[in-house]
Amino acid sequence: MGWVGARGYDERVSTAAATPPPVHPPFAQTKYQVRFDWGVAGAGRVETADVAVVVDVLHATTSVEQRVSGGEAVAVAELDDRGETAQIATLLADAGATVVAGCLRNRSAVADWIIAKQAELGRRTSIVVIAVGELDDTAETRFAVEDLFGAGAVIEALGLRGIDFTSPEAAAAAAAYEGLRNGVGHLLSASATAQQLAQAGATRHVQAAREVDVSSVVPVLDGAVFRA
Repeated sequence: MGWVGARGYDERVSTAAATPPPVHPPFAQTKYQVRFDWGVAGAGRVETADVAVVVDVLHATTSVEQRVSGGEAVAVAELDDRGETAQIATLLADAGATVVAGCLRNRSAVADWIIAKQAELGRRTSIVVIAVGELDDTAETRFAVEDLFGAGAVIEALGLRGIDFTSPEAAAAAAAYEGLRNGVGHLLSASATAQQLAQAGATRHVQAAREVDVSSVVPVLDGAVFRA
């Protein structure tokens, strides 16, 4: 029994009952199964998910896919920090997500892996896709079209497998890839990032990054190391 106050009714209210449910800001994209955002800020902004796909097409995640495909285990600390990929992967993992490295090369394999993960969990699996982008000269995240295509390719592959309850942001990324599918290779090679890499003599890396669905390997972050 609670005590009866001057107003004539039980005034004892438990803390749990008095605490309102959490309010999720719209930017968290909480109500959607598939969420999408950019950079470190975006990784911290979206609602925590079961699975997080980090996409850095012309830098880290394509390299991780190739190295893991070759039998290596790749430490997060080894990642090219040009676009803060390592920080994003660590942030998402610390928030409780299983983090995988996605790119154009393994986009269907990533989608299949998520389908298997959903079956393993026995419930609808929440997914956040983070396009890393690049830091500009002012240390702000620059829009990188290659990461838009990579993220959109993964999201589109999920949709083809029935995981299509996407946020507007995720749907737009998928539509960008789908609508420009036939020209993605050329557009990626002509992007500002690719031109910069070509000037540095990394043309072969750009050519590898533009290949779609050539790998069945999904690098998964295990502690501080990506493994197959």
